[in-house]
Amino acid sequence: MFERLSRDERLLLLKFVCAFAWSDMQLEDAERRFIERLMDRLQLSADDRAEVEHWLAIAPAPGDLDPSKIPEAHRRTFLEAARAVTYADGSVDDEEREQLDHLKQALGL
Repeated sequence: MFERLSRDERLLLLKFVCAFAWSDMQLEDAERRFIERLMDRLQLSADDRAEVEHWLAIAPAPGDLDPSKIPEAHRRTFLEAARAVTYADGSVDDEEREQLDHLKQALGL
C-alpha cells in the first residue's frame, strides 16, 4: 500500500502520523519507534527523514493538517497509519479517540 504513495504523499502521511503521535501532548518511545520503522519502510531520503525528525521534536501545526489534501485512493492508508501510531504506546485516551474519529469523518470513511 505504501509503494503507491508519491514522495509528497509519503511526507504528508508522516506529518499526519506525527501529529497523531503528539495528540496527547507527549511523544512516547513506542510512538517514535513506530514512526522510525515507517520511515524505513517508506525509504525516505536523508532530507525527508530530517523533516520528519523535526515533526518528532515539535508537533506539526494543526493548521498544516488538511484532510482534504489526502488523495481519495490513500485515505484508508492514512487512517490506518494514524490509528496504528495512536495504539503504538498501548494507551489511548479520549482525546486520541476523538482525533481518530474526526479524521475518519473528514475522510468520509
